[in-house]
Amino acid sequence: MRAVALLRGVNVGGVRFAMAELRTALEQARFTGVRTVLASGNVVLTSGDGDGDDDGRAVAIAVGAVIRERFGFDVAVIVVGLPAVRRAVEAYPFPRAEDRHAYVVLGDDDAALADLLVAAAEVASDEERIAAGEGVVYWDVAKGRTLDSPFGKRFGRWQRSGAVTTRNLNTLEKILAAG
Repeated sequence: MRAVALLRGVNVGGVRFAMAELRTALEQARFTGVRTVLASGNVVLTSGDGDGDDDGRAVAIAVGAVIRERFGFDVAVIVVGLPAVRRAVEAYPFPRAEDRHAYVVLGDDDAALADLLVAAAEVASDEERIAAGEGVVYWDVAKGRTLDSPFGKRFGRWQRSGAVTTRNLNTLEKILAAG
């Protein structure tokens, strides 16, 4: 399975480790084609025999175990197939603008994504737009309002649980280029 492991909360606060060291640790754990993208916890890798039959949650558990054993941190890991990332980027529904953040919310918990879509229906703000995608939620928000916007507050609760994470469109495009 060619996939993207999205690590939550890495290289912020006290959870710090070098991406080069993570790449080496994952290769030693028999992942192949490991590439890290930026220092914010984005890893493109292949698990198993590469036939696409691997379970994303099993890969997330394995990556989390490597991080715990090698670096001593428990971090939330969400694994998404590389084709799903490509589809999410290609289907982004909002126009991009310099004064806005273009986010994709990714998760491994359907209930969390469904709850966020319920919250989106309650948002009546020119500051943010939310739309459902295929296994993702798209979020466009004015710069400077990510944390305190109505949707941002609801998202923050789920993010802290480890069920979801966001990546901006620029980061996802870099992930695809590394893929």
